[in-house]
Amino acid sequence: MRRSGETSSSHPPGPVAAAPARSDGQTLARLFPYLWRYKWRVIAALGFMIGAKLANVGVPVLLKNLVDAMSVKPGDVSAVLVVPVALIVAYGLLRLSTSLFAELRELVFAKATEGASRSIALETFRHLHALSLRFHLERQTGGMTRDIERGVRGVHSLISYSLYSIIPTLIEVTLVLTLLAVKFDAWFAWITLIALVFYVAFTVSVTEWRTQFRKQMNELDSSAHSRAIDSLLNYETVKYFNNEDFEARRYDENLERYRKAAIKSQTTLSMLNAGQQLIIAIGLVAMLYRATLGVVGGTMTLGDLVMVNAFMIQLYIPLGFLGVLYREIKQSLTDLDRMFTLLEKEREIADAPGAPALAPGAAPEVRFEHVDFSYDAARPILHDVSFTIPAGKTVAVVGPSGAGKSTLARLLYRFYDVNTSPPRSPAARGSLPPEGGVPPWERPGGGTSGGRITIAGQDIRAVTQSSLRQAIGIVPQDTVLFNDTVAYNIAYGRPGATHEQVVEAASAARIHAFISATPAGYATMVGERGLKLSGGEKQRVAIARTLLKNPPVLIFDEATSALDSANERAIQAELKGVARDRTTLVIAHRLSTVVDAHEILVMDGGRIVERGTHAALLALGRRYAAMWALQHNASRAAEAGEAAVAEPTAA
Repeated sequence: MRRSGETSSSHPPGPVAAAPARSDGQTLARLFPYLWRYKWRVIAALGFMIGAKLANVGVPVLLKNLVDAMSVKPGDVSAVLVVPVALIVAYGLLRLSTSLFAELRELVFAKATEGASRSIALETFRHLHALSLRFHLERQTGGMTRDIERGVRGVHSLISYSLYSIIPTLIEVTLVLTLLAVKFDAWFAWITLIALVFYVAFTVSVTEWRTQFRKQMNELDSSAHSRAIDSLLNYETVKYFNNEDFEARRYDENLERYRKAAIKSQTTLSMLNAGQQLIIAIGLVAMLYRATLGVVGGTMTLGDLVMVNAFMIQLYIPLGFLGVLYREIKQSLTDLDRMFTLLEKEREIADAPGAPALAPGAAPEVRFEHVDFSYDAARPILHDVSFTIPAGKTVAVVGPSGAGKSTLARLLYRFYDVNTSPPRSPAARGSLPPEGGVPPWERPGGGTSGGRITIAGQDIRAVTQSSLRQAIGIVPQDTVLFNDTVAYNIAYGRPGATHEQVVEAASAARIHAFISATPAGYATMVGERGLKLSGGEKQRVAIARTLLKNPPVLIFDEATSALDSANERAIQAELKGVARDRTTLVIAHRLSTVVDAHEILVMDGGRIVERGTHAALLALGRRYAAMWALQHNASRAAEAGEAAVAEPTAA
């Protein structure tokens, strides 16, 4: 069975060619290197498996000899006391050997199975973190986590069903057919082989037909899971609009479709099982009838009849599960393929070959040079944006929503690249990657963009992403926290920081008093996405986290937008102290927070329309001056309203 691969996120938005389909054989070949890391365990497990099957085939042979040995003449004491006892002991030892070899096989191979699962899961996890922001903005978390979960489980299932069931059964069938053909006439082997061929052909054809229902069940399961996760993550929004019943109906629609698919799957499974049992019954009757004729005709002993019957039972019991095994193996291959598809998604933003680490220095200069950018080619965001943040200085960017302010922060963090067109002049190319590497401006990226961004004179596309992001700290407008303790979320800025350092950062962010007042203190759980904290508290945790990181380059993206006026003024003073001697980019709506910036850029429609100091822009009397007057008047009106409310209260 072949499946269509998913499209790669490495291409710009728009029509994308489908990834080539991958066969089951290719999926197995993709899995093999993970298992072959444990090759000696694989070889030992195969040896134990063959030993178990040889012992298993020997059991009916020994049983035949035991039955024949019981046909003794009256008074033959030696035959009764010696021959049967020896055969019985040998029979017991063979039974024990079968179980012992099987357990040794599982014990030896367990490390390979668990190691392969761990390696694939970890590699997928790391790869997902390495994928671009574009991929994570477009993904469905619930469905993707379901794919990873099923893929890891698929490794266990595939190894378990193939190594522990299918391959041993094939070995046993080969041994039994050979034994029957050699010891008796060829008809015994032919009857067994014909029955097996019909059985396998029927099982495979029906299971292939049933696979569509199983795939549909998985897709509906992932869809229902994604819908449920999305609804629970947006719990507050659901409550705000009183849409619990609406969400339940949407979820139930998926569950109903899943129920119908599950019923179809069960119905076809019953048909499969009934057909399998019919073929098995016909084969058993034919074999026993022929063996009975042999006993009556004197060409076979009673022990031969018992041996043939035992062989058939040993063969058909595992074959009775062939439909389930085949289906599960096919499903495991499908699940593995989905996870490998995730693992093989190309990284839109990748380090240049041999890229060095960024060497920013104490307070590096940051430059945007003729930067054009768009998330979608049909909708440009930035147009020829150029500015410099001198070392140790603060530059603020203001303007209406949608002007492209936050895009500057994303580009500086290299969530997206400005590299699909070459720099505007050879002199602007900056440092090159090592010889043999591809220049960063010639590598494919996401979106339509041009120009370059440098830190300390180094093009950020020519250095490692890890070192770049280590040098930058950000306080985002929308703070999302981990569902862990307050201490964990603050310490996330510098894993391994001491408790004293965490407390110092919390104090600087003016949140230490609040944390200390809670019953659990720094062990207080913040809830999913930090929902147990208010907007202002979450923002102060984000500020503390960035202060703890202590990077040479800072980005404040509406860093105090969720704070009240008193706390905003207090934290602004702290932020100014932190930003001193650091290269800082401030993105703001409230102009009162940026009046002390060394330069203020006014953006509109993705372009810088004004630039200068606060005083110079006011004197210019254009866009910035109008924004200042509007906000200043609104602020005075709000203060007058507060005073009017407070006056009768005081009286």
